[in-house]
Parts: sequence; C-alpha cells; structure tokens
Amino acid sequence: MSSAPDRLLRRLEWRLGRRLDGRLQGNYRTVWHGAGIDFTDLRLYTAEDDVRHIDWNVTARLDEPYVRQYTEDRELTAWLVIDRSASMRFGRPSESGGAGKESTATELAVSIARLVSRGGNRVGAILYDNAGHQVIPPRGGRDQVLRITRELLQPPPRGKLGKTTDLEAMLQLAATTTSRRRSLIFVMSDFIGDPGWDRPLARLTHRHEVVVIRVVDPAEVELPDLGVILVEDAETGEQLLVDTSDPLLRSRLADQAGARETELAAGMRRAGVSAQRVTTDQDLLAALIDLVQRSGRGRR
Repeated sequence: MSSAPDRLLRRLEWRLGRRLDGRLQGNYRTVWHGAGIDFTDLRLYTAEDDVRHIDWNVTARLDEPYVRQYTEDRELTAWLVIDRSASMRFGRPSESGGAGKESTATELAVSIARLVSRGGNRVGAILYDNAGHQVIPPRGGRDQVLRITRELLQPPPRGKLGKTTDLEAMLQLAATTTSRRRSLIFVMSDFIGDPGWDRPLARLTHRHEVVVIRVVDPAEVELPDLGVILVEDAETGEQLLVDTSDPLLRSRLADQAGARETELAAGMRRAGVSAQRVTTDQDLLAALIDLVQRSGRGRR
C-alpha cells in the first residue's frame, strides 16, 4: 500500500501530465534552466541581442558590432523556501490533509519540484518555522521530490505562542544556505510576520533569481459573515469572541487588510520583486501555469 507522500505526488504528477503538458506545449521544459559561462564563438550583433554581450575589442577592430556566444549550462539548482509558521495553517482542510494556506503551499511546492526535476535539474528545500527549520540539500530525481513531499506532510514543530514569524531570519537563512552558486529560489509565505523582511529579500534577489509566491486565504482579506464566532490568532494564541455580522467591525477589518496590502506591496517594491499571489480557493494548476509563463517572460 502506497504512503501518503507517494499518493500526493502521484496525484499531482497525473494532473501535471494531463493539463500542464497540453497548456504549455512543452515550453516549460526550457523555462527554468541554468545560465552558461563558457565562451564558444563570436557573431554579428542583431537588434534582439543583449548589449552586455558585445565584445568591444572585436567590434573596434572590425568596425562592426559583434557579440560573444556562450555554451548554455542546462543544469539548474532550485530551492523551495517555505514558511511553515502557525499562520500558514489558517483555512479549511484539503485533500493533502493540511489546512488552507499550508496545503496550498505544499501542493504548489511539490508540483514545482517535480516540474523542475523533470528537466534533470536539482532541487532542495528550506522548511522554516520559528521553532526550528530543516534544510534538504538539493538533489535530482523523483526520489528527491518524494523526500520533500514526505517532509512537507509532517506536522511542523510547535513554537512558543506570542511570537510572530521572523521572516527576516527565514530569508537570511536562505541567503546563507544558497550562497555557493546562483540558483532559482521560490519563496512561499503569507508574509504575515515581523517587518524588515524586505532587506534580506533584496539581498537574495541580488545574487539569485527569486520567485516570490504569496499564499492568501480569501477570509483574510474579506471576513465572511458567520455571526458570533471564536477566533484565535495562530501566531500568538490570543482568542476573542467577535460578531462577524457587525458592519463596523467588518469595515475596520477591511481597512486593516487594505493597509496590510499596501505595506506588503511597498516592501516588495523595495526588495525589487513582484510577488505572485496564490489564493487557497484558486485552481492550483492554473496558478502554476501562470507562474511558469510569467517566469518564462522574465528570463528571456
């Protein structure tokens, strides 16, 4: 009998094969790959070429612009940096056994890992929570994806209540762990936590290609009308009875959500990235297709 990680991976592989292959018509196979550094030849400059590749010495001698050509390195190292803090467990249970944002991040991470590894590339993971973290060194193959899946399905350690997520420490850990070579890094988080994360994120993007995926539950943006309910802050453990039908409360929460969105957008701009928003009620494969296509446009 197959294990839960194997069942999840097989289900996602089936969905990838049926839908992703057809929608992208094989283009995803060359979206995420390495950048070569070995010089091989010179050729005449064309309007589509990057001016940074012009060989100015040869251009001066021949009185025509020439560009240097390089051997493309097909091997890529990808990292999944995944926020596993308490706030990521907000939302309804799903097929993978997780809740809301946590299961959305898990399924998206496993899908990305399998997609990257299918091109013969290596993938590693950094699973972060205030109570501890786990680093899975990058390797290739389906067994590596299965290992990452297995760890993601394990419940994260329980940290002390009253402490919000230290996103700055998570991104600094990512920078330290991935410092050896330029990599493609996927950062998955709801970005609910202490401020100051924009500076280490900017340093990370300076060295690596970074794709930021912000996982959001719609109920965090617009409170549903459920009457009087008991709510608990997953990060601090604070509990409070609230009347979700109260117009004043709904208006105040909407204002707070708007201010949080504005602050997050400003932080992303300071870091020099454009976060891709994925919601828990969104079709996951559609989100992945959009992610691949956007990344492809950015790498050309």
